[in-house]
Amino acid sequence: MKLTNKDVLEYLKKAAKLLNENREYLTELDSAIGDADHGINMDRGFQTVLKNLPTLEGKDIGAILKAVGMYLVSTVGGASGPLYGTAFIQAGTALAGKFEIDEQDILKAMQAALEVIIMRGKAERGDKTMIDTIAPAIESLKKSLSNGTDFVEALEEATRAAEEGMKSTIPMLAKKGRASYLGERSIGHQDPGATSSYLLIKLMLELIKEKQINN
Repeated sequence: MKLTNKDVLEYLKKAAKLLNENREYLTELDSAIGDADHGINMDRGFQTVLKNLPTLEGKDIGAILKAVGMYLVSTVGGASGPLYGTAFIQAGTALAGKFEIDEQDILKAMQAALEVIIMRGKAERGDKTMIDTIAPAIESLKKSLSNGTDFVEALEEATRAAEEGMKSTIPMLAKKGRASYLGERSIGHQDPGATSSYLLIKLMLELIKEKQINN
């Protein structure tokens, strides 16, 4: 399975639509343990990305992802902007100069994104953040690919791992961000950042399945 720079642009277009559709849901989750603006911020950031997609046509995948990261850094507020923005920039760096990528490239880009999120957020798995969704998805994908599992099946398993990781944040005590100020009261709420990360991983699976059907 190969993804081209056009596929990446299509993914970003769908991501903007998805985050707009989930704007209220993400904001509702954030209202329980944060600033009640995660959905609003993510929607604003990806609407800016959507508006600028025509300027990215014909560019390599690394350049596209780096540009997306810059748009997110400059338009998404709170902690999510720097974290998502630098994650896309690092993923773009990992894929610099590529007009076509395979499953190993996707894994490499996800790993690069996770590493910078951990570094910038000074967080780790179990802190009730987006890391609790992304890390298990990468672990699952890495394991499946090393076992020779078909890519779509491997991504299905990774998406399930991401969903389990997202749901695992519900009983967690928040240790980072505004949610950590709530102490014990942060327990019982699903982390909004973990949720937006799950939505973006699930979307990648849907895009690749759609591409497989059309091919």
